[in-house]
Amino acid sequence: MDVLQAIGNTPLVELRRLAPPGGARILAKLEGQNPTGSMKDRMALAVLAAAERDGRLAPGGTVLEYTGGSTGTSLAWVCAVKGYRIRIVTSEAFSREKLDHMAAFGAELTLVPAEGGLTTKQLILDMVARARELAREPGTFWTNQLENLDAVAGYHALGAEILAETGGELDAFVHSVGTGASLRGVASVLKRTQPGVRIVAVEPAESAVLSGGAPGPHKIEGVGIGYRPPLHEPSLVDQVVAVSTAEAKALARRLAREEGLFAGTSSGANVEAARRVARELGPGKTVVTLLCDSGLKYLSTDVYRRG
Repeated sequence: MDVLQAIGNTPLVELRRLAPPGGARILAKLEGQNPTGSMKDRMALAVLAAAERDGRLAPGGTVLEYTGGSTGTSLAWVCAVKGYRIRIVTSEAFSREKLDHMAAFGAELTLVPAEGGLTTKQLILDMVARARELAREPGTFWTNQLENLDAVAGYHALGAEILAETGGELDAFVHSVGTGASLRGVASVLKRTQPGVRIVAVEPAESAVLSGGAPGPHKIEGVGIGYRPPLHEPSLVDQVVAVSTAEAKALARRLAREEGLFAGTSSGANVEAARRVARELGPGKTVVTLLCDSGLKYLSTDVYRRG
């Protein structure tokens, strides 16, 4: 089997201790079991394969992206398999593990300074601007994840897996918004066959722009860019839930200690939001959410670091 065929078909498990008493059951898709430990493997392969098909990425070409880490790691992995050069614009606002992981697959990193080590709207804009400069170099394919519709298609299979694993018996899908591609990709598939399913978008409480609030700094890596992502499709979303950084970190720790599930901060945010939705829906209903990546990407951060 080609290593790229190892993407997807991740387990869907039921939360036992963290599901609220008297509420709906919560099922979590373990996306950390993809090859690089992240759901982003799905979009990385889809984006690069589409670029190969239409000639935007030619043999011997260079792939370029701005990223907080998981997308960059997934792209670097696919590039290592396919033999492309990969350049990543990122920041030390993101975990050391993510930067090291990208570099391990051969990525050449350009670091952009982050005020206070936090994710802010300005940081994202600075990263995009630097990537735009580098994209002018000949032979470069800029994946441009915030605007690339091919990323959305990369998550259609995830939606199909959820439908198959639940037998179509789900009442809500809860997921955090970074680029907006994964929520849009999954929701479009779910709504096609289950039009009554509630789609819940999750964002940082400190930067609740989808809820109509102001942008602000936060520490939920990979989500909450400080403005509405171009790929976000509000017509697919029935509810927006804001979760604070502290709540997301606390739930990530509880997932490890109470469920034996090791995941990152955006996963903690997803589960906190899923618990709220489960209370609203009540017994006899089913809520599905994603554990987006592995906790191994966060060992050096205060989510898990001892002392």
